[in-house]
Amino acid sequence: MVYVDCVNIMGGSLQTVQKNTDALVVASKESGLAVNADTTKYMVMSRDHNAVRSYNVTTANGFFESVEQFRYLE
Repeated sequence: MVYVDCVNIMGGSLQTVQKNTDALVVASKESGLAVNADTTKYMVMSRDHNAVRSYNVTTANGFFESVEQFRYLE
């Protein structure tokens, strides 16, 4: 059994984050894993302030919430 606690999905636009999310979900499924949409968040980092408007990245089993910062725990 494998657990992954931290995966960063990055992109300069919402479209790139959605594309990278789709790739993560497909690769996870092919490996027998699932992405927990309830506990997954995303952040867009861009100089274009319109790129960071509130939007939910969708997956087959839910959506990822947008955040303005990540907090990493050791």
